Amino acid sequence: MSGSGLSDSRLATMREVLTRHVERGDVPGLVALVARRGEVHAQAVGTAESGGGEPMRRDAIFRIASVSKLITAAAAMILVEECRLRLDDPVDDLLPELADRQVLTRVDAPLDDTVPARRAITVRDLLTFLMGLGIVMAPRGTHPIQRAMEEAGLTPGVDSPSIEPDEWMKRLGSLPLAYQPGEKWLYHTGSDVLGVLIARATGRTLGEFLNERVLGPLGMRDTGFHVPADHIGRLTAAYRPDPGTGALVLSDDPRQSRWGHPPAFQAGGGGLVSTADDLLAFGTMMLKRGRYGGERILSRPSVELMATDQLSEQQRAENLVFFGGVSGWGLGVNVVTRRNDLSAVPGRFGWNGGTGTSFYVDPAEELIGILLTQREMTSPVPPAVFRDFWTCAYQAIED
Repeated sequence: MSGSGLSDSRLATMREVLTRHVERGDVPGLVALVARRGEVHAQAVGTAESGGGEPMRRDAIFRIASVSKLITAAAAMILVEECRLRLDDPVDDLLPELADRQVLTRVDAPLDDTVPARRAITVRDLLTFLMGLGIVMAPRGTHPIQRAMEEAGLTPGVDSPSIEPDEWMKRLGSLPLAYQPGEKWLYHTGSDVLGVLIARATGRTLGEFLNERVLGPLGMRDTGFHVPADHIGRLTAAYRPDPGTGALVLSDDPRQSRWGHPPAFQAGGGGLVSTADDLLAFGTMMLKRGRYGGERILSRPSVELMATDQLSEQQRAENLVFFGGVSGWGLGVNVVTRRNDLSAVPGRFGWNGGTGTSFYVDPAEELIGILLTQREMTSPVPPAVFRDFWTCAYQAIED
């Protein structure tokens, strides 16, 4: 056992378990990282592409999907601290497209069957996903609002929107809300709206503000909304499982990647690429309650607020597929509220990305865990490789 309080032999078990997932073909490769008390244990397993080829490297670049939400939320909290945004202020001034909302009388109602919103959408609503619009948990195309979002190019997914932010907001503002602001937790869309809000509040692109206030100070040089040409060789291939056979199908070739050039829409909800060590820097800052090295990125109260569950018991219960009865949602992050597993430590916070990524910070255990794979998730329920990684990380704790 080292000063980290992690058992070397038990960390070796982690490598054995993760290697089995690669050998079975569950994932072509992965990077796993566990940090505790200043010591970092990282493992790169498998290959960067299915079928062999280049071995996976610790500095491989992955599409982190919804892990982006945490970074976007931190950026928003910087603006809250500077009083350039206020949590409970309406967003109408900066996002006039969302002013004077109409709301469906029921989620399956025709688009013109609406009533006025009881109140305006606030910054807090975007961070907590209570704005009234997002992923509606029903089979694709079941309800008119789902079909309208798809036709407008607004359906959330692992790919960023293909239109410019102003056009995206215009289309979003043309639709009614599915629920009253503050009523229901609906996943994802709030983070993309938050990214637009940050850009308009600062007069800069979201990427520029992130680089200046978060990524740059943390030394996260490989994190951004696209991969520069001189680093594209480190971008892993991305895959999604075939619905019928489960076989991995290439969804993004690094040699012709959508992430090889700047996107039309810098998606705060899921558009970033990153590496394990870049995410470690972000996690270290959050674990140290806003401080990184000699610099303070966020205040301690901001980090603590972000990592405090903001949902009602009913809102958590309505989203068991996301929260499993043991967690909720803070300001841009998932927060564990009840212990029922090795890794389910109350106060632990982070999130998973639909492209096959997982990131959590555990203040009680002083632990940061990061798992990066190339296989898209098929459900909000974490896949076996995620569950095994976290089990192995926590079973390695000696003290």
